[in-house]
Amino acid sequence: MNSLLDKLQAYPFARLREAMQGITPPAHLKPVMLQIGEPKHPTPALITDALAASAAEFSQYPLTAGLPELRQACARWLERRYNGLRLDPESEILPVLGSREALFSFVQTVLDPAAHDRQIVVCPNPFYQIYEGATFLGGGEIYFANSTPPRFLPDWDSVPADIWPHVKILFACSPDNPSGSVMSLADWQKLFALQNKYGFVIAADECYSEIYSDQKPIGALQAAAQLGRGYKGIVMFTSLSKRSNAPGLRSGFVAGDADLLRPFLLYRTYHGSAMSLPVQRASIAAWDDEAHVAENRRLYREKFERVVPVLRQAFDVAMPEASFYIWLKVPDSDDLAFTQKLWREAAVQVLPGRFFARDTANGNPGRGYVRIALVAPLEDCLEGARRMVALFRRNDE
Repeated sequence: MNSLLDKLQAYPFARLREAMQGITPPAHLKPVMLQIGEPKHPTPALITDALAASAAEFSQYPLTAGLPELRQACARWLERRYNGLRLDPESEILPVLGSREALFSFVQTVLDPAAHDRQIVVCPNPFYQIYEGATFLGGGEIYFANSTPPRFLPDWDSVPADIWPHVKILFACSPDNPSGSVMSLADWQKLFALQNKYGFVIAADECYSEIYSDQKPIGALQAAAQLGRGYKGIVMFTSLSKRSNAPGLRSGFVAGDADLLRPFLLYRTYHGSAMSLPVQRASIAAWDDEAHVAENRRLYREKFERVVPVLRQAFDVAMPEASFYIWLKVPDSDDLAFTQKLWREAAVQVLPGRFFARDTANGNPGRGYVRIALVAPLEDCLEGARRMVALFRRNDE
């Protein structure tokens, strides 16, 4: 077997299941599950209708590059969403099977395990675990830049000077999972300055870009355009999972540097990553429609507006800039004990922050926090918040 597999750690949800072994929630309470960021709002009919209407095309092999119509729909969306941003659908856009598999496979095309120098990937901490797994299986090393309060964005200045010359890829996640923080234009400018100096590739994970409260998050390519630079060394990743409540569709796209997408397409041709034609038709319908996305944002906004005031009765909690998560600081800074107690006594399940992060010389920045995913129906989210407040107050008295 590939010995690099031994470096992989259990996924946060597997660790959560293990941590909950032997804990039985109160039988009289309906469980409230707020631990997994899986959208629960209905998938729009325009997606399922387009999928059904093109079902006969399941009989055909699709091309890995996707239909020209799909790439053009992605280009139209980029232009609408990012203030006139223009990309060539023939060379700067590539359909993928959701951002998760694309983030993983992209790393395999950039890292060179046969190289004689170190292959380092810089990653936020807390982080989406695919970044780490992709790095290890690509033969690379990972270096974590901790995200700490109050902004909960990676401290790139914490990366030592002797690390930067060996960095091949840097993962930027904005809006951030789990905190919902958003990089500003100034943040992107600083990151681009580091890239100009050291020559690494920026992989911008933007799958939460459409779940925001007031201001549209700026994307990596948009920031590059506003700062008067091209897309060299930048690839952004997005998907329909969160934007369109279609996680099972496994559809997204990557966009950016054509010189990076060309070998990525070659890799994907061998990797077997072609999107079926019916899914492509459904994706075109999704990318061309904004009404369902606006309604999706409204539903999440209502949840935050109702849930956050309840939590503030007992916790210090801020409204995130984007995403559908609350990154909650817990009493006594013991996120695991808090999570287990919440399940044992209130039948509410959340995710301990330490499971989202790694221990570093400066500590584990996830410790002392839990991630709450407001994906359940509004009344369930409210009930979960009320139980959390009641439990905290009872134990504080």
